[in-house]
Amino acid sequence: MGETESRSQRLIALCMLGCVLFNFPILALFNVPGTLFGVPILYAYIFLAWALLIALMAWVAEKRS
Repeated sequence: MGETESRSQRLIALCMLGCVLFNFPILALFNVPGTLFGVPILYAYIFLAWALLIALMAWVAEKRS
């Protein structure tokens, strides 16, 4: 398996992780009253999960063998 195939598979896996993180059962866990540094918990979760996915995708895309 080449480097390009491995990178493609990792990016597809990250896309699937994003679909799981932003789907109903997981989002429902964070839809609770309360705030985190003045930001509603759900919004904080969405922002942090989004930032994590971007960081992971950048890491996979820039990783060299």
